[in-house]
Amino acid sequence: MKFKYILICLFIVSLLASCKSKKSAVKKQSKPVVKEIVQPKVETIEPVKKTEEVKSVITNSTEEYIKQYSDISVKEMRDYKIPASITLAQGILESSSGRSLLTLRSNNHFGIKCHKGWKGKKTYHDDDEKGECFRVYKDPRTSFKDHSEFLTTRSRYSSLFELEPGDYVGWAKGLSAAGYATDRRYPAKLIGLIEKYNLHKFDMEVLGKNYNKPKLSKTSNHEVVKGDTLYSISRKYGLSVDKLKKINGLNSNNISIGQTLLIK
Repeated sequence: MKFKYILICLFIVSLLASCKSKKSAVKKQSKPVVKEIVQPKVETIEPVKKTEEVKSVITNSTEEYIKQYSDISVKEMRDYKIPASITLAQGILESSSGRSLLTLRSNNHFGIKCHKGWKGKKTYHDDDEKGECFRVYKDPRTSFKDHSEFLTTRSRYSSLFELEPGDYVGWAKGLSAAGYATDRRYPAKLIGLIEKYNLHKFDMEVLGKNYNKPKLSKTSNHEVVKGDTLYSISRKYGLSVDKLKKINGLNSNNISIGQTLLIK
């Protein structure tokens, strides 16, 4: 009986100890505190980019170029006394009839470089030297007006305005002599374009005179073809080789197919 009592007591003690351990285990288990992290909202504002588009006019031929810009060339002649034929011929030559990379990118039809004092937009293009600075215009017509102002505000071109109105031959030679272009054949190229496309008629329109096509005996051109030499060309037109070289500013007897030579 005593032994039985002892067993009961041990059972009760062990039962109490078991309950106590479970309670302590329950007390130790606690829910973790989770802190909610709120990310601040960051508003990004993209800067507004202001760009000025260059509006270039694409012309598919020299005839189309003349049609597009003859009116503005006539207006510039009325305002600044520069022969419209010269303006058009220079535009055709310098811009490749509006299709050169420089012209399409900058609306610069006359190859006018930045020069000192230019405050407008600029672009860089390989010309006589690599990466030269050229003027950029928003509109082609602005290029024509700047061309007129460029010639009228520089003293080296002042003698050209003393020529007989509409004297495109004198202007072509004078521009070259004043250093507008480094190509010695520049006058011949301008004159050739004026006479090929009858650009002198626009000068006569401004001057109120009748237009007569120039006679070949006055000024003509010869386009070099395969087999041509300076000697054969000089014989054809009754000139000496030295005279032909002098007229065209040539330092050697080398000529190339497609080259235009001025013949007087």
